[in-house]
This record gives sequence, structure tokens and C-alpha cells, in this order.
Amino acid sequence: MPLTFDDLVTRARSLTVPGRRTVLGVAGAPGAGKTTLAEHLVRALNGSGEPWVAHVPMDGFHLADVELDRLGLRDRKGAPETFDAAGYAALLRRLREETDDVVYAPGFERVLEQPIAGAIPVQPTARLVVTEGNYLLVWPGVRPQLDEVWFCELDEDERVRRLVARHEEFGKSHDEAVAWVRRSDQRNAELVAATRERADLVVPVSALSRWDA
Repeated sequence: MPLTFDDLVTRARSLTVPGRRTVLGVAGAPGAGKTTLAEHLVRALNGSGEPWVAHVPMDGFHLADVELDRLGLRDRKGAPETFDAAGYAALLRRLREETDDVVYAPGFERVLEQPIAGAIPVQPTARLVVTEGNYLLVWPGVRPQLDEVWFCELDEDERVRRLVARHEEFGKSHDEAVAWVRRSDQRNAELVAATRERADLVVPVSALSRWDA
């Protein structure tokens, strides 16, 4: 039987355990649909009642452009070395352990392409945190903080098309977007693809014809 979105909702709900907070990771290459899946999953699980599922993207741990300039990594923005991986792992640890108070996570402003500190409050009522990003299965300090990791998979041509469109949406010309995808994003995608077998579940995003959210 093909995997459905309802199957994913049921599986995510089954991960929760009374008395502790669960952290579900969603990994995959740039443009594979990680954010879309995470957002729809959170919306479906929360329904119309009191929110008990939070969404914390990895992208809030991008290093700021001023630091990338200092390190000489501005043209590699989005690669593993342009993130605060240790800070991300530390936040995930806090989310698992500090469940009595609000824990603030950084967000990422796509228009500015900059991290925003303290943008995402995770309330004590959150029993499940869905976190998504490219490198959840790359960084050794992150995987132990995740109860389960799903890997988003999308047809390669469609993934590249979406990625180019995203870069255009946030200010790049078509030629600039294509060049960036070929030079930077594709290298990152190949690194992420090598981690596919480490995932607990592979989610064929193109097969999910509807989002029950």
C-alpha cells in the first residue's frame, strides 16, 4: 500500500509518550518538501484544539552573513559549515529536557535571509516537536536528540524546479537562481542523499497527492 498523509499523521501521533516530550525530525535535500510536510503535519495534528505540536526549523541556526563574511563562507551559504550545528543540537536537548517553561528557538527570515533570535516560542504544552532541515542525519550531535527521522524524497527534476522558483521568489534572477542551485545547492543535496539509509522512514513526497490539513 502506498504511503498516505493520514499514515504519517497516525505514525507521528504514535511516537508520543506520556510524561515526556517527543522530537520528530524531517530531513531531505534542499527543495524536497521538508517544510511543507512539517507545516501540514503540525496543522493536522493540532486540529482546532489547544496546540500540542510545535514546529522548529533547523534554518534558524544559519550563521549571520556578517559571520559568513568573516569566515569567507558567504558563497557557501546553506552548506553544513555555515550553520551553528552545536547550537542546534543544544536546543534540541533543551526541548527534550526543559518541559516546564517556554523554550525559545530562532527563526529564519527568508526575505532578509537572516536568522532571527527568539522567534519561535515552544510552550510547555507541546508534547511533540517537529523539526526539519537538510542535515539532521549529517551532524552526529543531532541524531541522538531525535526520536525518529523521516527522509523526504522528491523527483529530482521537480526538486530542482522548486528550488529555482524559491530563489527567484526571494530576489534572484532566473540565471542567478539556476547558477546557485548548480553550484551550491546541488553539492549539499548530494551530501544529504548519502544519509537516506539512516532514516527511520522514507517519505515519497510526490506520492502524497493530498494534505489532510
